[in-house]
Amino acid sequence: MRWSNSKIGFDDRLVMLVGIPLFSFLVPVIFFGWRIGQPPYYPLAAYWPSFAITTVIWITCRWIMIRTRQRYASFTQVKKRLMIQTSLILLTAILVNNLLSYLLKDVCEDLMRQRNLSFKTGEFAINCNAAAIFSTLLVCAIYESIYFMNELRKSVEEKEMLKRESLRAQLEALKTQVNPHFLFNNLNTLSAVIPDNPGQAIDFVQQLSRVYRHILEVKNEQSILLKEELDVLQAYAFLLKTRFGDNLDISIRVAEEKLQQKIVPLSLQILMENAIKHNVVSSARPLRIDVYTQDGRLIVSNNLQKKNQAYESTGIGLENIRNRYLLLDGRPIEVEEGPACFTVSIPLIGN
Repeated sequence: MRWSNSKIGFDDRLVMLVGIPLFSFLVPVIFFGWRIGQPPYYPLAAYWPSFAITTVIWITCRWIMIRTRQRYASFTQVKKRLMIQTSLILLTAILVNNLLSYLLKDVCEDLMRQRNLSFKTGEFAINCNAAAIFSTLLVCAIYESIYFMNELRKSVEEKEMLKRESLRAQLEALKTQVNPHFLFNNLNTLSAVIPDNPGQAIDFVQQLSRVYRHILEVKNEQSILLKEELDVLQAYAFLLKTRFGDNLDISIRVAEEKLQQKIVPLSLQILMENAIKHNVVSSARPLRIDVYTQDGRLIVSNNLQKKNQAYESTGIGLENIRNRYLLLDGRPIEVEEGPACFTVSIPLIGN
C-alpha cells in the first residue's frame, strides 16, 4: 500500500492508526447503546467485530478513492468522479458490512444474549448498515476535503509558476530584441534597404514595430490563438528574410482549421531565434525553417548545420517552453535532433 499516493494527497498513516480504532470503539456506543460504567455495559468482545469491519471498509474505500481519482483526474470530471466514487463507496460499505456481519453473526448474537438486548434481526441489520454508511461518509468527507485543499494549493502554485515562466519568456524575448547585436543587425539592414527600396524600408520598420508591440501585448496572456502568433511570426520572418535574403528559407504551412487553436505566446519566435542563433546561415549553406501542423501538434523544423560556437547552449528557451506547456496543458513538447535535422513539436491547445 502506497501511503504517500498523490491521489490521497497526504500521508494518512496517522489518520488510519487513530481513526480505525476510534471509529471501531464509537460505533457500538452510538448505534447500539452500549455504555462504559453503566448498563448496558460495553463488552470488550464487541470491539473486535467492529474493528474488523471498520478496517476492511476503510482500506477498501481508500483504494476506491485512489482509483477514481486516477481515472477521472481532470477538473472538468470532478462532478462525475464524485458521483461514481460516492456510489461505489456506499455500495462497498454496505456489502462489506453485511458480509462480515454474516460471518461474525454467532459472535454478535452471543453478545446480544449476554447483555439481554432484544434487537430483532432486521433492526440489528439496519443499525449495522446505518453505522457503516454514516462512518464511511464521514471519513470520506474528511479525505475529500484534504484532497481538495491540496489540489487547490497545487493549482495556485502552478498558476503562479506559469505566470513566472510567461514573464520569463517575455523577458527573454525582450532581451533578444533590445540586444545590441539584434538592433545593430536590423539597423544595418534598414540602412541598406532605404536607398534602394524606400517602400520595403517602411514595411521593415512597421514589421519591427509589430514584433515589439506583440511582446508587450501578450505579457499577461497564458495562451493565445495560433493565428495571432503566426501573424507575428510572419512579421519576424519578414525581418529575417530582409536581412539574410535567399540564404534563409522560411516556410509556414498551417491549415485554416487549426488557426483557432491556441499556443503559448512567444514560443514560435523563441524557436525561430534558436534556429538562427545556433546554425550557419550563408549562401553556401542556406538555412531552411519549416513550420507546419501534424497530428494535433505544431512542428518547427530546420536543417542542422551547427555553428562552431565557443560556448554551450544554455537551453533556456526550450526549457521555458517546456515548463509552460507542462503547467498549462499537461502535455510535453518533443525535441528531436537527428544527423541532418532539428525538430521541436509542441501541442496545440483546444480553444
